[in-house]
Amino acid sequence: MTVVSPEEEEKRKKAIFESMSPRRQKHILKKGYDQWNPFEMPKDPIDIRRDKTQRTAQMLMDTFLQTCNPEKYNNEYARGVLEICLGIINDDEKCRGMYEFAIWYQELLKKEGH
Repeated sequence: MTVVSPEEEEKRKKAIFESMSPRRQKHILKKGYDQWNPFEMPKDPIDIRRDKTQRTAQMLMDTFLQTCNPEKYNNEYARGVLEICLGIINDDEKCRGMYEFAIWYQELLKKEGH
């Protein structure tokens, strides 16, 4: 692996940016040019990404659904489970918010005797 100086890397980054379409440049500028890393290694394919317990999204979903009564859930329910599994593995803020709200709401219901 070749070591590149920060100056050389910045030149390469600028060259990549300038070769992009104006639309793509606008997208990068919106997120922040300084945070953009065109040399970042690609993420693992979704099917092999794992959570902290080393389970894939599919493994998490299957394990959870095995604890559910199959007569009491449908495809929409299973899609919701898969969506939150993927969100957890990808550390998605939206899913983290939904998860934390669900925990908070469950505690609220217990506290109020429901």
